[in-house]
Amino acid sequence: MSASLSIVVVEPDRDRAILIVDSLRDAGSYDIHVISEPTGLARKIQALSPDVVLIDVESPSRDTLEELALASGPLDRPVAMFVDRDGEGLTDTAIEAGVSAYVVDGMKPQRVKPIMDAAIARFRMFQRMRTELAETKRALEERKMIDRAKGMLMKARGVDEDEAYALLRKTAMDQGKRVAEVAAALVTAAGLLG
Repeated sequence: MSASLSIVVVEPDRDRAILIVDSLRDAGSYDIHVISEPTGLARKIQALSPDVVLIDVESPSRDTLEELALASGPLDRPVAMFVDRDGEGLTDTAIEAGVSAYVVDGMKPQRVKPIMDAAIARFRMFQRMRTELAETKRALEERKMIDRAKGMLMKARGVDEDEAYALLRKTAMDQGKRVAEVAAALVTAAGLLG
């Protein structure tokens, strides 16, 4: 996040939008854009590429929540959604869609800044978790590929597991590649050869 956050406020009511913008300006120096018409919301948000999106909705439906959440890019940035009334399962729907903060009882100007800060912190935490999960999955897939390549070398060369791994490692060092890359090439080549 930049020092001066860029914030998009999605608020169709002009008077409420002014209250929100004023409370944000009182809380800090932000680059604030208001979108009052939800038509083409995804395109508008993408064009502005904000750091944070704040959405105020009176009485959302499940479809509206999902559409607003997806349009605001919750995997790309923190999204705080304020609703006046909540319905059965809507909180779960919003959170599953990636909304960082889902606040029932509307957007109160004095609560905007602390809720926005909480949404940013939660977004960063989930972003770290997504990154760690992706790295773990990648490492697991690489480990599986290396194990397959070792098994192929053990069978073809009649060597034990340690010798097979040493052969993979030496080949990787000789070629300036990672062991997983050499293993993947070996498995691919073996698949092509039958």
